[in-house]
Amino acid sequence: MIVNDEFLKKLRSAFDLNIYEVKIWTALLSKGIATAGELSDISDVPRSRCYDVLESLEKIGFVVMKLGKPIKYIAVKPDEVVKRVKKSLQDLALAQVKSLENVEKDEFFNELNLLYKNGITHIDPMLISGAIKGRRNIYDQIGLMLESAQKEVLILTSAAELNRKYENFGSLFKKLSNKGVKIKIAVPIKDNLKDNKITKELGQIAEVRKIDNSMQGRFVIIDGKQMVFMLNSDENVHESYDTAVWINSPFFSNALNNLFENTWSKLEKV
Repeated sequence: MIVNDEFLKKLRSAFDLNIYEVKIWTALLSKGIATAGELSDISDVPRSRCYDVLESLEKIGFVVMKLGKPIKYIAVKPDEVVKRVKKSLQDLALAQVKSLENVEKDEFFNELNLLYKNGITHIDPMLISGAIKGRRNIYDQIGLMLESAQKEVLILTSAAELNRKYENFGSLFKKLSNKGVKIKIAVPIKDNLKDNKITKELGQIAEVRKIDNSMQGRFVIIDGKQMVFMLNSDENVHESYDTAVWINSPFFSNALNNLFENTWSKLEKV
């Protein structure tokens, strides 16, 4: 075989081909034009399999069959192959998206939602809570929760994480503010951060108040129904090992929501 196994493995992964397909394709690329028999000899693919492999490669646009006898096959330029694969994937993705959009309009989809709504009220809160590891995953969960906010978002965070939250959710905060959702952020702001650009910009779309060191913590509560709270200080843990617990329990979330609100009026505005 003219190429090594590692190269074939990369091709299989990149183009979603089986081992016979990558062997025949690379053999044909090395020749430019060849018969099935010649390709079998070069690639070590059994001759009995060469024709169906070449047929599958022809269907996806990797090779072209030359008319005449003996039948020969011509390699398509790799740049053109990449363009064809990209277009095929785009067409498939668009078709799948369109199919899902049609599903949402179908009457049976309403029945799915009804089943979920009826079932979710009977679920033990322990079953709709879980641990989340890694800051990126935590932020993905917070983003999902923020999208569902209707009335109020309460955030207790650190000074460093205030900046990260604005970088990740600034546009979403603005969207929620425009919808009339109240956003309250409690954070230990140092004097040199009071004039911070992010703090000023946040002040236009959210209420930001200062807490002292005794109240330090990290959590987000959405509408008093669900929350995420982090288990570590962001100063003492690497972002890959940052861990949080997500709880979808109005009973628990609302209790912490009320504690936050009781303290809020006593906090200094930033």
